[in-house]
Amino acid sequence: MSHPDSNDPDSQAVTDNPQSTRVVIIGAGPIGIELGAALKQVGIACEILEAGSLGNTIAWWSPQTRWFSSNERIAIAGVPLLTPDQSKATREQYLTYLRSVVTQFSINVHTQHRVVDVADGDGGFVVTAQSPGGTRSWTADAVVLAIGGTDFPKRLQIPGEDLPHVDGYLRETHRYFGRRVLIVGGRNSAIEAALRLHHAGAQVSLSYRGDCLPEDGIKYWLLPEIKGLLAAGRIGDFLGTVPIEITPRCVRLRQTSDESILEVPVDDVLTLIGYEQDKTLLRRAGVELTGTMQRPVYDADTMQTNVKGLYVAGTATAGTQSSTYKTFLENCHDHVDKIVAHLSGNRVAPTQREYHDQIAINPES
Repeated sequence: MSHPDSNDPDSQAVTDNPQSTRVVIIGAGPIGIELGAALKQVGIACEILEAGSLGNTIAWWSPQTRWFSSNERIAIAGVPLLTPDQSKATREQYLTYLRSVVTQFSINVHTQHRVVDVADGDGGFVVTAQSPGGTRSWTADAVVLAIGGTDFPKRLQIPGEDLPHVDGYLRETHRYFGRRVLIVGGRNSAIEAALRLHHAGAQVSLSYRGDCLPEDGIKYWLLPEIKGLLAAGRIGDFLGTVPIEITPRCVRLRQTSDESILEVPVDDVLTLIGYEQDKTLLRRAGVELTGTMQRPVYDADTMQTNVKGLYVAGTATAGTQSSTYKTFLENCHDHVDKIVAHLSGNRVAPTQREYHDQIAINPES
């Protein structure tokens, strides 16, 4: 595995002297890593380029956050995901698991390599990435965009949301102890943040535009607790409100019932209302996007986009998802099978789908 740094002479490579490989995978999340393992099993050379760290989307979760899904459904490459007490994996356990899979299959992963261009080359593609050591490039017959769909937080589009005490991510819970925190949102990420911060000693309030919580969008084991704490007044109940302005000392909320304005004193504001996909690479590569979510257009049998030799995999296929997510890691494993089959002429190695045939699948997600 490659570990780019300023002392690595290879990291000084420039774009006019590109390295060559059969496939470049952009994104070292679970699906990108699973695809890298599957390609290696059928003898297809590949390199994975990742703008951040391994499993970068998971890496920015707050410490000790647990997956929604059972371990069997988020395991990759036929490697079982085991936890000491058989519970759902935490952020830390899953990142360790990803590192172990990369090490086991000796997958070439280049972290801190942000791809800035995917261009047509002489019979293939030229992929250009910026790293701490300089600009590097690769030539490849095929490129797979496994870039996910949660690149940056959705915005409220109101005054004050760029103030330093406003954040679209839950950080280490300890930092919020004793502070007044208003959480905007009403689905899983917002509810989990509200509960964790309450237990960490923060003074938590919750603003959600609906008059009641969307129970079908909240983990079943969180719902009774959040409802109880709201009813008891231990978490501030601002259901049926919409933020209209954030100031250094308060948030102004408009009540949807009568349009009246409330001012809620705050020290921190968490806007946990969802995330947007960065579509820069998709557009730069010429991938056609469609619908309100700007989903990439692709062949459902091969995962190939309208650009020959350019594939899309994982949650990247869904574009920017609405509040009701439909595409998750656990229903994307077959993307790996399809891409490997198309690139290898159906010489497919045992992959996640075959592994799942051998175990009992927990339908819980």
